[in-house]
Amino acid sequence: MRVLMIQTPSVEEISQERVYPIGIVLLAGLLQSHGHEVDILDMNLERDPFGALKEKLLAFQPEAIGLSLRNIDPLGNKTSSLIAPFIVTVRFIAAVLPQAKLIVGGTGFSLFPERLMLELPELDYGIVGEAEVSFPALLRSINNPPPMPGLCLREGSRVHVSPPATNFDMANYVPANRLLLDPALYQGINNYVPTIGIEAKRGCALNCAYCVYPQLQGKRLRCRPTTAVVDEMELLHKDYGIQSFHFTDPVLNVPHGHLEAICEELLRRKLKVRWDGFLREDQLNDKNVALYERAGCECFSFSPDGLCQESLDVLGKNLSEAQILKAANLVAQTDVVSVYHFMVNVPGETEKTCEKSIQFVERLYEMHSKKKNLGTIILNNIRILPGTKIEKIARAQGVIDSETDLLYPTYYNPKPFSAFRYKLETIQQCRNVFMWQGVE
Repeated sequence: MRVLMIQTPSVEEISQERVYPIGIVLLAGLLQSHGHEVDILDMNLERDPFGALKEKLLAFQPEAIGLSLRNIDPLGNKTSSLIAPFIVTVRFIAAVLPQAKLIVGGTGFSLFPERLMLELPELDYGIVGEAEVSFPALLRSINNPPPMPGLCLREGSRVHVSPPATNFDMANYVPANRLLLDPALYQGINNYVPTIGIEAKRGCALNCAYCVYPQLQGKRLRCRPTTAVVDEMELLHKDYGIQSFHFTDPVLNVPHGHLEAICEELLRRKLKVRWDGFLREDQLNDKNVALYERAGCECFSFSPDGLCQESLDVLGKNLSEAQILKAANLVAQTDVVSVYHFMVNVPGETEKTCEKSIQFVERLYEMHSKKKNLGTIILNNIRILPGTKIEKIARAQGVIDSETDLLYPTYYNPKPFSAFRYKLETIQQCRNVFMWQGVE
């Protein structure tokens, strides 16, 4: 079967940061090993994405098309949505090649599978969550598929969504076949985000109030063998000249020992690459921070989210202010840049917690002032996603109601502190500019 894998628009415009679509490339390689003829299109690379799509459809004439909806919106407090270009893509394909089977997946789709299937009758099937097993199985029985994990199919006027698979054995993980989509196309196109991702594990055992990772990947951590992770990095470095990688794991340094083993292997092979990923603060110590730096960490990325203990507790972070500040003190002594992500106006915000938040931002800049290695502090309101604790809180408080459409950008940001983020951003940006320019 001829199968075209498409990364649908996942950035607002061509100038935005883009990443190599390892999900669809991985699946394309898997389908190829099952005897299918495959091709790939990343619409985010094209200056005329729909012109490129039409050309690819007519030239390749796929019998089945796998669509990845990675992002539903750009996040970062923005109110623009990526649903409209996705809908246009689906309808465009159905108009150009009405006989092709359309199958949709991706993180964005997995958050709203029933809603999107009902809104787009052009879609034949969907797959929620991991697709390594379900996608090839679906293609084998495309006209009458049996029950399988994550499958979304129509039953009359309704859509049935099977629970996603969360048990794929990462020891069987086959890296994306980069011959199917040249990484060189992504070299140098971003300003600060590494374009090439590496998946070292799946699953997250944490219970953060706003997060959907445990829903989509399960709570059990499934780690790839560390030598296999480094093999992939080495191949990409030697064959394609890739210098910088982003680990896509929900939390990179959990469980303890896995990232450490990756770093030891990088050092053993003398592999001169750079990498980053989101780190858990309470897992850091003098020894592993030094190891990460020696092994090529180019950015300590943190998402503690709460700017005071009250916020940390509401967000279910299972962290203390002291643990965050201890981690900050450790990384502030390195020659590596650090970036922190926090959420503002969380449930229970008061004048007192606002003042504590300001003081916390100031303390982070004070810690990093000597080395001037605080890249930035990113401040966001909470994007409300279905099935999260934040959604329940927002409904109970009347911030959202039964008519609120969470498919489109919806943030938890009620009065009287709805403008507090702007005050914090002013403080943060002022401190950032003064720090980098050496002005007291």
